[in-house]
Amino acid sequence: MDSSTKVGMKEEEERPHVLVVDDSLVDRKIMERLFTNSACKVTTAENGQKALELLGQGEDKHNNINHQGLKINLVVTDYCMPGMTGYDLLKKVKESCDIKEIPVIIVSSENVPTRIEKCLKEGAQEFILKPLKQSDVKKLRCQMQFTQPMKGRLCMGR
Repeated sequence: MDSSTKVGMKEEEERPHVLVVDDSLVDRKIMERLFTNSACKVTTAENGQKALELLGQGEDKHNNINHQGLKINLVVTDYCMPGMTGYDLLKKVKESCDIKEIPVIIVSSENVPTRIEKCLKEGAQEFILKPLKQSDVKKLRCQMQFTQPMKGRLCMGR
């Protein structure tokens, strides 16, 4: 392996890994593009159950091929999804011994104060109104850097 390959692999390992969860393909693609533009690795899921499987917490977690789950640094989930809502996903993440430290961001197109308060009380790091903007992602990207060892990075507001 040459030195450029080693450098590329090291950069890949240092890139924060974001799990984007949204039942809307369009919204998933938009968020994927925004996070990719901010030098993040992105995995997407179309619902909460799939997200839990990717995190190694699916219904059949003992038989999952990837029972350890992906190394995820941030979960960004839509609030309104059929089946398991973003709030339900948040609760499951925060109840799990294995993944409760992963920050969860809830996004929604609906500005409902009681919903926002409920999510924040349950442990959401932030509640952001859609559409997500590049400035929102830059802020989140910067916050992720502070959860990892500092390397002389400075976070400036939005």
